[in-house]
Amino acid sequence: MGNDEKATPREVRLDHRQVRVLAHPLRMRLLGALRTNGPATATALAELLDTNTGATSYHLRQLAEVGLVVEDPDRGSGRQRWWQAAHDVTSWEPTDFDDDPDARAAIQWIHGDQVRLLVERAERWLAVEHEWSPAWRDAFGMGDIFLTIPAHRMEALKNEVWQVLERYHDEADRAEPGAEPVHVFLAGYPMLEGRR
Repeated sequence: MGNDEKATPREVRLDHRQVRVLAHPLRMRLLGALRTNGPATATALAELLDTNTGATSYHLRQLAEVGLVVEDPDRGSGRQRWWQAAHDVTSWEPTDFDDDPDARAAIQWIHGDQVRLLVERAERWLAVEHEWSPAWRDAFGMGDIFLTIPAHRMEALKNEVWQVLERYHDEADRAEPGAEPVHVFLAGYPMLEGRR
């Protein structure tokens, strides 16, 4: 990827059709793998995700139909098709789909999948944490804070923190000594039990 491409992340704001296609466990994992590991064949992705090539190929084609993945023209040869993510970042607002019950259900599933992924990553980390250096053990983890703020301030907070995450993402260098792939989650939820 050239410097110009890296400086401007390719972002997609999901439309109704894309969100319905994306709301599938293997499709989410395929898109995530292509974004984190770069272009790959259906066979390589099947091996990475512990599934079969037929399913991987089918779901890659479904993602391609809505423009979320594309063939990598520089790597394809003969029957061997290479795929890459069409975008670096997927965005949406839950209210984008208020007029479409199917898309709204798909977004709820995607949010639930993000929570499941967070729990899975946290549990896997806790199982191997002792094997990592003190610097990484102190750097990783999570924290929380309680706030009482109106919706517009919550939106401003989310946007400001997201800008910091995007800056770190844009400045990331895989070749930097000691660099490790890291998955950062940003979440904010109401304290329903304390609602007035």
